[in-house]
Amino acid sequence: MKLMFLTGNAAVGKMTVGQELMKITPLRLFHNHMTIEPVLEIFGGFDGRVIQRLRDVVFEEFAASGQYGMIFTMMWAFDMRSDWEYVEHVKDIFRQRDPDTVFYYVELVAPQAVRLERNATENRLKNKASKRDLDASGRRLLHDDGEHRMESHEGEIPFDNYLRIDNTNLSPAEAAKRIKDYFDL
Repeated sequence: MKLMFLTGNAAVGKMTVGQELMKITPLRLFHNHMTIEPVLEIFGGFDGRVIQRLRDVVFEEFAASGQYGMIFTMMWAFDMRSDWEYVEHVKDIFRQRDPDTVFYYVELVAPQAVRLERNATENRLKNKASKRDLDASGRRLLHDDGEHRMESHEGEIPFDNYLRIDNTNLSPAEAAKRIKDYFDL
């Protein structure tokens, strides 16, 4: 089994690159808003505990499924120990069910101005209802940029199978192809 953490700042293109990667590999996509949006709709607000429980069920069942692998998108605040612990938590779920799971880490980076433009793309708004209020979504993006460090420092990621891609001038398909080729997926 393979598990890819596809990380990056808000609106950097994680979901869209993941969609393209799913087209050219046997990997399945589990983007972070697949659990966020239903919780927002059902509970009327963000509930991190419920979102994590839903994700854990998906991870547990997928890890036991015998499938080729999964792409999981997430914003990783590198300045927050809890995010590092969460990555280890997810890896433990997979290791318990398949000790031979191979982990991959892809970090997408792009400047804030580019991400603000991407914040309003048709695909993003189609798949993420909570982003359709562009003013509020843009404010959250700016707030998150000021609140946490969502880009790693050089050499900070200690894991094998790590790739950082500046996708400012890459199409999602080009970024996906780089990932596929780099890891020979």
